[in-house]
Amino acid sequence: MAEPIRRETTRTSPIVKALTGSRPKTVPFWFMRQAGRYLPEYRELRTEAGSFLDLVYAPDLAAEVTLQPIRRYAMDAAILFSDILVIPDALGQKVWFETGEGPRLEAVTDTEALDALSAARAGEHLQPVLETVRRVRGALGPETALLGFAGAPWTVATYMVAGRGSADQAAAKRWAYGDADGFARLIDLLVDATADYLIAQAQAGADAVQIFDSWAGALPAPAFRRWCVDPVRDIVARLKAACPDTPVIGFPRGAGASYAGYAEATGVDAVGLDTAVPVGWAHETLPAGLCVQGNLDPVLLVAGGDAMTDAAKRIIDGFRGRPHIFNLGHGITPDVPPEHVAALCALIRGHGAS
Repeated sequence: MAEPIRRETTRTSPIVKALTGSRPKTVPFWFMRQAGRYLPEYRELRTEAGSFLDLVYAPDLAAEVTLQPIRRYAMDAAILFSDILVIPDALGQKVWFETGEGPRLEAVTDTEALDALSAARAGEHLQPVLETVRRVRGALGPETALLGFAGAPWTVATYMVAGRGSADQAAAKRWAYGDADGFARLIDLLVDATADYLIAQAQAGADAVQIFDSWAGALPAPAFRRWCVDPVRDIVARLKAACPDTPVIGFPRGAGASYAGYAEATGVDAVGLDTAVPVGWAHETLPAGLCVQGNLDPVLLVAGGDAMTDAAKRIIDGFRGRPHIFNLGHGITPDVPPEHVAALCALIRGHGAS
């Protein structure tokens, strides 16, 4: 067995400090989807790249997109520009993006389609993404963290089975409820591929990683445990065995009252809170030393003004006394004015001082 990779301890990122249990003097922050369609420089580069996946798999362009918001706003972390669906793409499922409509996949609906998927090619297929990680880490100073990420197996499976995003994840739930053993084969394949992918990101230079389970809230409690909690627990265990010093943020969007159990059972170092989670409840219910991330409503970033300012202050004040990374409760939307992002960054730096 290979020796675990241990990270150098010279980096001074406030986000890494928060993820390891410290409380920096100023609340650190980054924003989900901070690199993307709300920035004019991104839209220009997107046109140059061609398809969305062409942009993801071009290390020079993907690194540039990752760095664009850091140059504008100096967030405390850059997050790798990629997509959660690179995993099914790497496994051999056909994936493409329709302009203005989102992802499309050739749906995996039976054992024959499942048998056609293979983890053997995934590592080579994802090398361009890992090269992006290396380039971005080399371009950042030690004070700015680089976050890698992947989709959680349940959320990725919902796209793979339905062939697109859906409102209720009914296709994946029907398979999981009707043929649990067959669905478990898909989840197990995704656990293996995702763990390997996150380990490779950490080894390439990611300081921490986030696991996005965007559709966790679609499942009732027993199914949530089996298809959301247990797979993420296995991924975290494998990552920690290979890269013990790489913190993990779990984002089980919509988990509600299950957040505390998720944090305890999965072994994540921080939980990202969605917009619906009350700050007071989270502060009182989650373990005292656990880092929390979140959770401003992205629509407030569109609105700006006093509504945004007041809500951001309430979140910062509500989490004083514990490790906290300010973020949104979900990703930045394309209609966010860039000047509102600048105003929010300035507010966090001022109001977030201890």
